Amino acid sequence: MFDLSLAPPAQPVKIADIARRQKIPQKFLELILTDLKQGGFVESKRGAEGGYYLARSPETITVGAVIRHMNLGDGGRNRAHRTKTDPLAGLWRQVDEALSGVLGRITFAELVREWQEQQSEIVLTWEI
Repeated sequence: MFDLSLAPPAQPVKIADIARRQKIPQKFLELILTDLKQGGFVESKRGAEGGYYLARSPETITVGAVIRHMNLGDGGRNRAHRTKTDPLAGLWRQVDEALSGVLGRITFAELVREWQEQQSEIVLTWEI
């Protein structure tokens, strides 16, 4: 999603290019993109000029929405052992709520802006 957020709107990006840049096996990336397409996050275009592109503006897609769609949260597995007698159950609930809140506010456009700012701050040093 981040890689596609860097591309101009509706500009297809080839899977092979994303896989190379993000160091993800292409077959695995195909599965991820298929799931994201089913979720309405990306679209695809066939042919020589084809590839994947965001279905909506990166300003409208939050990290939290993608995580929820892909079921990347712990889905309650880590909470299964938390009982009413667990002294940290309340703390973990607050942590979960805070994390969900943050991820629900961060858009891919914001991630791109932050990354671009970091890239512009990189100072090249030369040793003689």
